[in-house]
Amino acid sequence: LYLPQIDKRHESKDSIFFRDGVRRIDFVLSYVDDLNKEWEKKVERRKEFESNLQKAGLELETEDKKESEDGKIYFVKIHAPWEVLITYAEVLNIKVPIKENDIPSAVENPLDCMLAPLRLPEKVMHPEPDYFTAPFSKEKQELYLINDESTFFSPSMRNRIVNYILTRCPYGTEEGKKKFGIKRLLNNGTYSAAYPLHDCQYWKKANDPNCDNERYTLYMEWARFLRFYKEQPLDLIRKYYGEKIGIYFAWLGFYTEMLFLAAVVGLICFLYGLFTMDENMSSKEICDPAIGGEIIMCPLCDRECEYWRLNTTCESSEYSHLFDNVATLFFAIFMGIWVTLFLEFWKRRQARLKYEWDLVDFEEEQQQLQLRPEYEAKCTQKKKNPVTQEMEPYLPITSQAVRFCISGTTVLFWVSLIIASMIAVIVYRLAVYAAFASLMENTQTLQPISGLLTPQLATSVTASCLNFVIIMILNFLYERIAIWITDMEIPRTHMEYENRLTMKMFLFQFVNYYSSCFYVAFFKGKFVGYPGAYTYMFNRWRNEECDPAGCLIELTTQLTIVMAGKQIWGNIQEAIVPWICNWWGRRKARNNPENLYSRWEQDHDLQTFGALGLFYEYLEMVIQFGFITLFVASFPLAPLLALMNNILEIRVDSWKLTTQYRRPVAAKAHSIGVWQEILNGMAILSVVTNAFIVAFTSDMIPRLVYYYAYSENEDSPMSGYINNSLSVFQISDFPDRNKPKLNPENFVICRLVYRDYRYPPDHERKYLHTMQFWHILAAKLAFIIIMEHVVFIVKFFVAWMIPDVPADVKAKIKREKYLTQKILHEYELEKLKERL
Repeated sequence: LYLPQIDKRHESKDSIFFRDGVRRIDFVLSYVDDLNKEWEKKVERRKEFESNLQKAGLELETEDKKESEDGKIYFVKIHAPWEVLITYAEVLNIKVPIKENDIPSAVENPLDCMLAPLRLPEKVMHPEPDYFTAPFSKEKQELYLINDESTFFSPSMRNRIVNYILTRCPYGTEEGKKKFGIKRLLNNGTYSAAYPLHDCQYWKKANDPNCDNERYTLYMEWARFLRFYKEQPLDLIRKYYGEKIGIYFAWLGFYTEMLFLAAVVGLICFLYGLFTMDENMSSKEICDPAIGGEIIMCPLCDRECEYWRLNTTCESSEYSHLFDNVATLFFAIFMGIWVTLFLEFWKRRQARLKYEWDLVDFEEEQQQLQLRPEYEAKCTQKKKNPVTQEMEPYLPITSQAVRFCISGTTVLFWVSLIIASMIAVIVYRLAVYAAFASLMENTQTLQPISGLLTPQLATSVTASCLNFVIIMILNFLYERIAIWITDMEIPRTHMEYENRLTMKMFLFQFVNYYSSCFYVAFFKGKFVGYPGAYTYMFNRWRNEECDPAGCLIELTTQLTIVMAGKQIWGNIQEAIVPWICNWWGRRKARNNPENLYSRWEQDHDLQTFGALGLFYEYLEMVIQFGFITLFVASFPLAPLLALMNNILEIRVDSWKLTTQYRRPVAAKAHSIGVWQEILNGMAILSVVTNAFIVAFTSDMIPRLVYYYAYSENEDSPMSGYINNSLSVFQISDFPDRNKPKLNPENFVICRLVYRDYRYPPDHERKYLHTMQFWHILAAKLAFIIIMEHVVFIVKFFVAWMIPDVPADVKAKIKREKYLTQKILHEYELEKLKERL
């Protein structure tokens, strides 16, 4: 009896239509009958809710649990008939076609033929003709290009309209309050899921000839990694997923394109460092047995460490030249200008999309301005809204103040926790630094790698790995805390909720990811002191010194480990975790014939994208943007790493959205929102940080001062620089706390930490800073001021030169407004004539 029933419905199981094969399924609700104490209440809620949906004009069809693959889940299919669609299209101010666009397309670019391999077929890129549009009005239906009522509104428009009804539909009165909205019913377990359907399976076209098969097209042309070199079908993405998701992929694609230029210039700068390694006089002198081999350095730690020769750091000094050379300065200035070009050109790209996607007159959607159900549920007091003149809930100012205090204190506590963990990592660095220094100097088996892996670098690598693990743990914990405290604040609207959560998460992740890089760049090796007057942390651990070749190589190491580690972990989380969850959920269904596993069941077993799905995508990319702008002077290959990641990121995001997640409800957005302001802030901060990195972390300024002011060899101006920059210390002046236990070769003097300029022991101003030290400090400060002013002037000039809206887009907007008004005016005249 069971199988023939299924066979009879084979078509409906495979399609996205009701059993009649005519009415499209616009939304699906699912629930399980769990016989607990809440069971009767849930049944009553569902009955009332579904009855009210039908009163609102929606048509429902229920699939019994016997028909489901596991025999437990009921599915309620929802269809919005034409009358409902046109009513709410007017309410939501949805723009629809009135006339095909007759504005001539732009003149073809002669380079287009070269870019042909990157292009997608025209039908994929532009699935619909370009139309002039106007807001829908029920009274003027003959004005619009309605060829077929069943296809006039796209599936994404239809699911947006049904979702609008679902979020407002009442389901009864409880505890004296009117209850409404699908969100509450999902939260209290009345329904287990609510989602629109994908239009077909992603790996093959649907059997139904009425199906658009857009999901299949997106998978074949966009979501597969082998299409990584192809452009994105943005119009199809927008049509299928809505403008909010479309604009994210447009921004990510544009950012990746712009990264290509930064990656090429960064690679050239890196290659310059690679090809000029042999010409670097500093590393030549360090490696020379007659110079570096004769310079005896003071011990790296107290008591246990021995004296060592400078030429043992030969390899690390050579490698530091890869990142610390003249090209570093050029690249820091270039990236200051690049970031301005990126943000300005993005504004233009966004303006073009706003026109093409009918978002020019779009103000934030009513759905975003409406009160959140949670706000209405928790705010018992009411007052009159001055705009609508209706009574609505509000949160008293005292309650708001208390909630903000708790929220602010919680955020400060977690930021303090990051700083405490960073201090713990610094203590780790100081504690193991002495151990590494002692081990590497005294163990013969480590001799082969001791030149490349110095104690400073070994400490930096292990500390960076430890720091990365702490970052990921804190991120995992804080994410839940941030959502909890944002919920506790009870923001009034969805937009307010998202903006508050964005600022909390960004502030936390900014401190979490970048604090260790700021420490290495601006604090490490700057407060060391000198023998006899070393600086100690907590009066116990001696502050660590930079590598003899400078701190820049260590900042590069830190940046590479944290940035690459974050990107690898992010891709594992985004791609592999949902795939495993879906595989686990589908493992039983695989054994059943396809006609038992319907379209709504297949989608039910997928992951939920969620309201904050895009938020996490933006956050990940903005943190990456910080790595390639704030610290790029230390690592010219950072944009190349980011480019490679983003090429993968676009395909991973598209693959998981198309294959691993339920179809999200379409939503509108005309920009990337609050992220634009965050990117602007980081762009300005990046100029300051890079200027400080070049001045204080790089060795460039001391070298230039020596070259122009202190060099005594006209034929080779940089010769003697190493000897000049290392101060002399008399070993007999060592206090007992610092003095090494052993001095087998009876050295009399040793040299201080690299780039320290102090008077020798026989000078009347013994061990105080020399005039050269103050000259270098003045040069560093002058460089910061000059570089910042030059880059900022160029930035503002470039921003002023590039208009936010392209001239042709301005003209098209005016032309469309004029033609739309003309068409509407002529229509009104015709109606008037008919009446007369």
